[in-house]
Amino acid sequence: MNDEELTEAERKMQFLYALRSKGVTDTRVLNAMETVDRGPFIKGLFAQRAYEDMPLPIACGQTISQPSVVGLMTQALEVSPRDKVLEIGTGSGYQAAILSKLARRVYTIDRHRRLVHEARVIFEQMDLNNITAITADGSFGLTEQAPFDRIIVTAAAEDPPSPLLAQLKVGGIMVLPVGQSDTVQHLIRVRKTAQGLEYDEMRAVRFVPLLEGLGKDT
Repeated sequence: MNDEELTEAERKMQFLYALRSKGVTDTRVLNAMETVDRGPFIKGLFAQRAYEDMPLPIACGQTISQPSVVGLMTQALEVSPRDKVLEIGTGSGYQAAILSKLARRVYTIDRHRRLVHEARVIFEQMDLNNITAITADGSFGLTEQAPFDRIIVTAAAEDPPSPLLAQLKVGGIMVLPVGQSDTVQHLIRVRKTAQGLEYDEMRAVRFVPLLEGLGKDT
């Protein structure tokens, strides 16, 4: 049976099974990922592969992360319903849409104006009113809305950017990929305590690099 012959329920069941098999076990995260359809976030030739657990290319030379990585990063954030979340790297908007089902408020930043515009359209279509999408240099965070309970970065830096760490509340969590090349990156979780920062290394990943400045949209 190919993907076209699968019913919506069967496809959703396979999708959730793939998430669980990769370690996404948090019930709230799974419910959010079941609720938010990945399909609208993928355009063109790759739309038919929206329910596969793989990264896919999107506009502006960026990618949409594979669902299991989205799930694991979201799970690691431990988002509560009262949290204010900052996402660096809007991309397709899929990660922000998942977070919107878990948090009180989501601010998402991307350096590509086109991606922010396209994500806003989808958020409006999905009636996700607790997301604010902004075109800006995400490496500096969003000082006017700081501090944040949770910060997620979907592009790799050599080290956690100090402006973002400064905008994280004491008791807050940041999840991001770090690495000096696109071949050696690790997903880490940073907890900010009154005594300092605690780091957990989670798994090897591959993300686009975190770049400064605004993108030149095509």
